[in-house]
Amino acid sequence: MRTRVSILVVAGLMLLYSGNATARDSRGVDPQIAGLQVALSAQRYYPGAIDAIPGIATVSAVRSFQRRHGLPPTGSAGQATQSALGKLGRPLFGVRTIKPGMAGWDVSVLQFLLTLNGFGVGTLDGLFGPRTRAAVVAFQRQSQLVPDSVVGPETQKALCPRRDCESMPSSRAPAGATYRVHPGDTLTTIASRTGTTVAALAEVNAIDPDAVLFVNRRLRLPRVRVEAAWPQEDVPPASVRTIVERTAVKSGIAPGLALAVAWVESGYQANVRSSTGDWGPMQVSPPAWDFVESVILKRSVAHTVRGDIRVGILYLRHLLSEFGGDERLAIAAYHQGAAGVRERGLLPETRSYVAAVQAVARR
Repeated sequence: MRTRVSILVVAGLMLLYSGNATARDSRGVDPQIAGLQVALSAQRYYPGAIDAIPGIATVSAVRSFQRRHGLPPTGSAGQATQSALGKLGRPLFGVRTIKPGMAGWDVSVLQFLLTLNGFGVGTLDGLFGPRTRAAVVAFQRQSQLVPDSVVGPETQKALCPRRDCESMPSSRAPAGATYRVHPGDTLTTIASRTGTTVAALAEVNAIDPDAVLFVNRRLRLPRVRVEAAWPQEDVPPASVRTIVERTAVKSGIAPGLALAVAWVESGYQANVRSSTGDWGPMQVSPPAWDFVESVILKRSVAHTVRGDIRVGILYLRHLLSEFGGDERLAIAAYHQGAAGVRERGLLPETRSYVAAVQAVARR
């Protein structure tokens, strides 16, 4: 399987970079991000291709890693995050001379750049092994450099002449497509049409989910999509709302609270899945789903719209109990995680999320 994956990754890279440099730049490629992606992939936080594009999948993986390691989930890979990533988390490409036998972020970037230039290294794993050494020597010979397998300043510059390789990785999602607001539009209807979520739209545009939208305003569209691998059910938003309301009543929590969480998370959409695996109207994360199944219910729940709603509401009820009925903290924990709330308090993005949910609940 690893060989197959590496072949697919290399093939994908060759297709991705077959255009000219101008086309590559327009796609928001940052070679340093390849090092970040390899480090996250090694710890099973990032399942995507090593493409050096700082898109939403990479940002989400960084945030998941940061939450797990007690760091502020900013989505930006600063020094603390790099240190937490271990031997593949540092140093950045261009900081040191790279030699055979070394491992690190810069080795991952080196492997990416070699592959980009047509010199295959096999799996991009951040380890300077024999295949990487052979690729370096071949590149140096082609570039009329001393073929000593030592990647110093000259070889590094030849591999990546642009300033991208000298910069700190931002790991921020690049601007994607935009949507022009039409009369009668709401974030719910826009999210439904564009295959994203209300929460994601609000976050990427830095707006209140409950705010009035002005006609002709341009909104950035986040890269959150409907995941075809999950069951697709034809459940309209009105029916989702009804299911959420009834399930909340049966579960003993305020329907208004459950409805508000569902609205902010998905706009009552049935089949939305984020790049981090949160799925359905309640956007239940895999760890939360596992917790409800193994601790609360002690049995599995079908991956259906009704199952997602049930799991999400049971998890919300658990959080209300864990925080002594404090609705604000329970909402915060739904977004940030209970441990994160207890250990670090409410992060800025969490405070915005709580405010949005409470505003919807008061309507």
